Amino acid sequence: MSGGGRCPDCGSAELVEDSHYSQNQLVCSDCGCVVTEGVLTTTFSDEGNLREVTYSRSTGENEQVSRSQQRGLRRVRDLCRVLQLPPTFEDTAVAYYQQAHQLAGIRTARLQKKEVLAGCCVLITCRQRNWPLTMGTICTLLYADLDVFSGTYMQIVKLLGLDVPSLCLVDLVKTYCSSFKLFEASPSVPAKYVEDKEKMLSRTLQLVELADETWLVTGRHPLPVITAATFLAWQSLRPSDRLTCSLARFCKLANVDLPYPASSRLQELLAVLLRMAEQLPWLQVLKLDKRSVVKHIGDLLQHRHMLVRKAFRDGTAEMDGQGQGQGLGDGDVGSSSLELPAGKRPASPALLLPPCMLKPPKRVCPIPPVSTVTGDEDISDSEIEQYLRTPQEIRDFQKAQAARQAAQSVPNPT
Repeated sequence: MSGGGRCPDCGSAELVEDSHYSQNQLVCSDCGCVVTEGVLTTTFSDEGNLREVTYSRSTGENEQVSRSQQRGLRRVRDLCRVLQLPPTFEDTAVAYYQQAHQLAGIRTARLQKKEVLAGCCVLITCRQRNWPLTMGTICTLLYADLDVFSGTYMQIVKLLGLDVPSLCLVDLVKTYCSSFKLFEASPSVPAKYVEDKEKMLSRTLQLVELADETWLVTGRHPLPVITAATFLAWQSLRPSDRLTCSLARFCKLANVDLPYPASSRLQELLAVLLRMAEQLPWLQVLKLDKRSVVKHIGDLLQHRHMLVRKAFRDGTAEMDGQGQGQGLGDGDVGSSSLELPAGKRPASPALLLPPCMLKPPKRVCPIPPVSTVTGDEDISDSEIEQYLRTPQEIRDFQKAQAARQAAQSVPNPT
């Protein structure tokens, strides 16, 4: 439909009305020039002051969300729904993702880092609201590398200036143990393997606290430690029926995945329990091993604090205390009537150190390359010229070079 006037660019009179984003515009049908543009308002202040704003000057044209950001926002929402998080969690995670996506360091990052960004925002939201969720769970859902995820997580927390509390181990134990399918009888779980949830949770918490006190949790992923503690708690409640059950079968019965380091964490926990059992008089005569010590976990946990101090205290303090007690009992402060054999000392308890210090990993030192320089190698002419300093050296070098060329040009008489 033609309208009045002409196009300012081509002078054509073929002007038609076109609707763009619900705004009527007058457009030249020959060259496509927009002669008159529709108007809109963007804020309440503009509407109150009756000021009209064109679409090209409004914020609507610049607020276009890229495909990468749209895909990331969908991933945030899908992840929240899979984890069954409250709607407020989803809104907060989406807001964090939008803030992080505006950062230059994130916009220009590799695709691998952008893919884990949604999981980082969800994890930050859960940590701030004390929702028990681990980094390993997010990595499993996103099929992401743990190192890349942890690095991106720390970068987002630092760039956004967020205050993220550490994970509460007690809440994580309660949530993780609640997922075990061992609290109700079923065709896949025999009756002798069914256990009361409260009893199992209480003993598991005590074992996890023991692992924390003996450096088995520090700097490690918590789920393998919790899995090993849950297995020992479950065995110790009915040892006669459950000692023959392995850790792998236990995880299969409970319908949970077996973390790879859980077997190592189980052996470390059993070693701590054996050291504690050596301090109880009525257990010293039984010669316990890692299998039979499970039967006495209840007694060991009952006296946990005292046994840990006795099993892992410094041997020097023990020797000083023994010497003073014996001297006072014999009436002689400086000597003791019970002499130790010459050259022998009482065995002192081991120090309570993290496993990484007790068994440090072997570091492979790189072997320096063997130098094959003998001094007889040929030196190129360009390299020789770098060492010539005086005019006399340059003339001598030119004479030697000319003599060599002359010798090479003489034909061989043979």
